Amino acid sequence: MKAYDLMIIGPATRDLNIDYTGAEDRSTGGAVTFCTPAAVAAGAKVFAAVKIAPEDGDIIDGFHMEAGDIALLPSEKTTLMKNVYFTPDRERRNASCPAQSGPILPEEIPEVPCKLYHLAGLLYGDFPNELIEALHEKGMVSADAQGFLRHNENGSLCFHDWKDKLKYLPYMDFLKTDAAEAEILTGLTDRMEAAKQLYAWGAKEVLISHNTEMLAYDGRELLTCPVKARNLSGRTGRGDTTFGAYLAMRMIGAGMGEALRYATACVSLKMETPGVFRGSRADVEDYIRTFYAE
Repeated sequence: MKAYDLMIIGPATRDLNIDYTGAEDRSTGGAVTFCTPAAVAAGAKVFAAVKIAPEDGDIIDGFHMEAGDIALLPSEKTTLMKNVYFTPDRERRNASCPAQSGPILPEEIPEVPCKLYHLAGLLYGDFPNELIEALHEKGMVSADAQGFLRHNENGSLCFHDWKDKLKYLPYMDFLKTDAAEAEILTGLTDRMEAAKQLYAWGAKEVLISHNTEMLAYDGRELLTCPVKARNLSGRTGRGDTTFGAYLAMRMIGAGMGEALRYATACVSLKMETPGVFRGSRADVEDYIRTFYAE
């Protein structure tokens, strides 16, 4: 049986995006959708476990993966997201959720050998606590904090602190947040101090995304790397692309600094084109030589 470096687990979405001019586009979204191709491009062996309604199986085709490397986890509904962006850089938006997929249960996780299980969540309720505990028994665990902070309240999306954070942060070998989520979790506006607090609460390695830079902390080193995208037409999926690339690099043996630089270069390149990352590792390495030469 094929062994994998990481399994990326989460709901995919049907998205309606409306930009600041009022132009609309419909696409497939979700953290699993953006994480997976970035991780694959980095050279990791990746398995994707995607929660959607079976009638939306065309979403699986869009991953462009071998059939043995991806699984559809059936749900009564596919998550539907609506994003209205107010500025050209897409930093200000209103997001709503007309429908949410069901929770992912421990018994749904495919039995394949895997080093790291990444919870690529969108909304509170995607991952029940028993799933975190079950995956912790199987191997390493990582998570996007969004899946524990963002609540779907009758279609409106509201952020609340994770009430179980002190119990489950120690289960996290890697934790990703953005700057706003880090503040919700810690009460700290300084990203460096927030990373240190999340580590003190038990997360072993923390990555915090921001529109200007990416930050990583493991209790010994605190590193940052600047975002150098030349335009932001592909802003959607920034944090997910970063973390997919970062986890892949860490799982195939890169140190924290190398992984952070590669992931930041990958997302900088990705943000110059709408959609998921469709480049190669060679493309990212060329970008590094051009824009990150020391």
